[in-house]
Amino acid sequence: MSVIRRDELSMLKSKFSAAVSLLLVFMSGALIGAVGYRLYTVKSVSSTANTAALRPPPDPEEVRKRLISDMRTRLSLDEQQVVQLEKIYADTRQRFEGLHAKANAETRELWDNQTTQIRAILNKDQLAKHEQWRAERDAERKKNRQRFDQKGPGGPGLGGPGGRRMPGPPQ
Repeated sequence: MSVIRRDELSMLKSKFSAAVSLLLVFMSGALIGAVGYRLYTVKSVSSTANTAALRPPPDPEEVRKRLISDMRTRLSLDEQQVVQLEKIYADTRQRFEGLHAKANAETRELWDNQTTQIRAILNKDQLAKHEQWRAERDAERKKNRQRFDQKGPGGPGLGGPGGRRMPGPPQ
């Protein structure tokens, strides 16, 4: 059996200490780098997302004019074709508005049907509690709508200034 001398033991301790110190420095650098990268990317993405959300939605009429202008230029449309194209866009928009109105009416009918079915299964006490619960929900929804109409979820949107509103549950 060999005996380790003091100077060999001291040398082993210093080598081990240096290796551990080097490992700790490396690991702390990696951790700081990862945290810094995460903070940087969150701020960058968040800043970009907020900027996009603050932009108002494009005006459909402006979009239509831009599309017609682009098509006129790129496709070398004559005046008759431009008039026909405008009519096509107007007819399509009118049909979409009809579809939205129909979908909104059907959605309202579904909500009403659901409410009627729920009320039918409740007893008098439950019905009173249900009506109070609905009134509280409706008040909260109205409060949220007002806040949404004022600033939107980060900017104007469907419920923003001039925006459409999808029908919700019956009031």
